[in-house]
Amino acid sequence: MEGTPRQSPLLTIPTRVDSKFSLVSTASSPTTSASISGSSFATKAKTKEYMESLRPPSPKQFERIALIQHQREQETKRRNRERRRWSREAQRQRDRATSMSTNNSQDDRAQAARTIQKTFRGYRARRELEGFGLDASTRWVTAIREAQFRNATMPRPRSGSEDNDTVDKPEEDHVARQKSTNAREKWKKASAIARRAGHDDLLSDASDSESSSDEDASPEERAAARARREKATAARRHEARMMGIRYFLELVDQKHRYGSNLCRYHEVWKRTDTHENYFYWLDYGEGRNVEVDGCSRDRLEREQVRYLSREERQYYLVEVDNEGRLCWAKNGQRIDTTEQFKDSIKGVVPLDDPTPAFRAAARAADSQSQDYDNSLSYESSLESEREADRAAKYATPGYDNSQGVRKVSQISASTIFNKMLRKSVRKNTWIFVADTNFRLYVGIKDSGAFQHSSFLQGSRISSAGLIKIKNGRLSSLSPLSGHYRPPASNFRAFVHSLRQSEVDMSHVSISKSYVVLIGLESYIKTKLKGKDLAQRVSHRKEKILAPEEAARREEDARDKSESAAKEREVLRREEEEKQEGRPVKKVLKKLGIKPTKEEKQAAKRENKENVEDMRA
Repeated sequence: MEGTPRQSPLLTIPTRVDSKFSLVSTASSPTTSASISGSSFATKAKTKEYMESLRPPSPKQFERIALIQHQREQETKRRNRERRRWSREAQRQRDRATSMSTNNSQDDRAQAARTIQKTFRGYRARRELEGFGLDASTRWVTAIREAQFRNATMPRPRSGSEDNDTVDKPEEDHVARQKSTNAREKWKKASAIARRAGHDDLLSDASDSESSSDEDASPEERAAARARREKATAARRHEARMMGIRYFLELVDQKHRYGSNLCRYHEVWKRTDTHENYFYWLDYGEGRNVEVDGCSRDRLEREQVRYLSREERQYYLVEVDNEGRLCWAKNGQRIDTTEQFKDSIKGVVPLDDPTPAFRAAARAADSQSQDYDNSLSYESSLESEREADRAAKYATPGYDNSQGVRKVSQISASTIFNKMLRKSVRKNTWIFVADTNFRLYVGIKDSGAFQHSSFLQGSRISSAGLIKIKNGRLSSLSPLSGHYRPPASNFRAFVHSLRQSEVDMSHVSISKSYVVLIGLESYIKTKLKGKDLAQRVSHRKEKILAPEEAARREEDARDKSESAAKEREVLRREEEEKQEGRPVKKVLKKLGIKPTKEEKQAAKRENKENVEDMRA
């Protein structure tokens, strides 16, 4: 049919039906197409009718709507401005908080750094007080001091010019200068030895460090605490005990051979007509083949005392635990002074410990040179030699070999003290040493090898003696030491320091030697006072009965040096001037005439100038 659109043989896809429009799929039949066109016309008519039914608002309503829209627009703009202002304020606050947190973090870091420094200083001070202050600088200082001391005490031969008494005139000035240089070197050597013997461990001194408990105190409290520490340190140094003068040879010797043995050879050297240094004479000079009765050359070389370094000393350091028991600082184990322990290169260890024992160079060479069939025979021979050496220590042949009244005459303070020291050479004898800061060191004594002088290399100590400990509990103390011989006052100060350290002293027994030591000290003081009194009485009696003889003896005993004569002359003139001025002063005093302040000062200056002129 004409005018009718051509339909597709396929049906179209159904479409969703809307509330206002109803679209249906187009059918292939003419009836369906006509119904769709009719419905569209009806819809258009309804829409037109609806639009015509609408009425526009009045002008007042338009104004009202416009006003409402304007108000809403203004409200929206205001909210946006406030939102932006709030955001800027919030951003400003965040920036301020960030900057404040940055400043606070820097302040916190600075405060934390100061706290760490204070804590570390307190920790370092406590470690140094405990003897663990072994930093790099301390090691270098110790090594340099040791090298300087060994270089100063090295035995050297005397130069040829010193031995020749006759020299030519051109060489006289050179010889005089060389003698002056040698004299200075000898004085330097003597001062180095004296400093070594009187040395204190200043690197770990309590007076130069502040404990952590003083960090939070006020400046006045810290100053008062520092003053108390300095006073206590000064008192300890004043009461510190130096090694006996006869054992200085052991300190100076490069091999540290036993002091008593060196003293016997030193007596021979003094009787010998030689100008050589003692140690050079003993090892390289005329005395290298000398043998002394009671001390063979083999025994002299065999008995070498071990001097501990700062590192080795820490193996023998003792600490106090919470229960007042004594423990090793190296491992915290409680000390037990029984025969189940031995000495080694790392301190006292159990018998089954594989740590090797310390052997001096002479002992090692001697053991290698000996050709024994087995080690047991060598050990038995070595033990027998040690027994013989121990039996010869602190011997008193004059007292032991005397009989009857002669034996009583041989009794003296040294004899009684040596009798007490005989107990210290037995096997399994434990010794202790307290340094000038009352740090305690304990070890096993080996006579001629490990003694009281071993701990601090012969330096000063506060106390020394014998000790017994059972499971960390102190059981016995004795103030016996042959090298230092400390007085009873030092021993009392040491016991007081143990009580201050809260050491368990409930089972301690003080040896009878302490009472004997007090008696000997009182006896010696009384004897010296009696001797001095007797000398003064005898001198006064002699001045009355025989004044010429007394004057001659005074002249013989007077110092004949030129400086002493000048000093006596100056004192004599001063005394004469005083005697001459006394009558004048008496007359002026009776007349009521007093010299002015300027006249007194002028007179003092004149007298001072006269004295200086006379001394010059």
